[in-house]
Amino acid sequence: MKLPKPRYDSEVSLELSLLHRRSVRSYAEQALTLQEVSQLLWAVQGIIDPGGPRTAPSAGALYPLEVYVVVGDVQILSPGVYRYEPDGHQLVKTIDGDKRADLASAALGQGCVKEGAVAFVFTGVYERTTGKYGDRGIRYVHLEVGHAAQNLCLQATAMGLGAVPVGAFSDEQVTRLLNLPEGEQPLYIIPVGWR
Repeated sequence: MKLPKPRYDSEVSLELSLLHRRSVRSYAEQALTLQEVSQLLWAVQGIIDPGGPRTAPSAGALYPLEVYVVVGDVQILSPGVYRYEPDGHQLVKTIDGDKRADLASAALGQGCVKEGAVAFVFTGVYERTTGKYGDRGIRYVHLEVGHAAQNLCLQATAMGLGAVPVGAFSDEQVTRLLNLPEGEQPLYIIPVGWR
């Protein structure tokens, strides 16, 4: 599914987003729009120059991250798990049905994961980076997911949305739930919803 074009300007400054960014764990029961999901995904890993860099830096421009959106409440988008493809700014549905409660269970029962309209799951394919940088590449993947996660949190704040980074979860449960390919590891979960 091709996503709507993201916007490249807003009324909210970076400084205001930094000032107001908070970990938000409770969300209103209000759907996101496809445009809002598009904007969030662009902030995370959007391509900012054709054939070139993305919104978050990547060691050697190797881009080891994959981003999944666990959708529960998005207008005109059926519940399910979607993988983001930066090239083409599009989503590919990988699993049908609302999996937020299952993801919350994998996240040690953290209710915020099932209460957000969506939950973003960042995964890493370490070999994309370690192939060039050896074991130090593992550190680079972790740095990159931090950059991408902060982009998501700041973009959500600028849009008036709440988000919270979640690092406590069972790797095995998340891997099974999302049916991740071999060599792809879950790194971060960030639920997002209206405050």
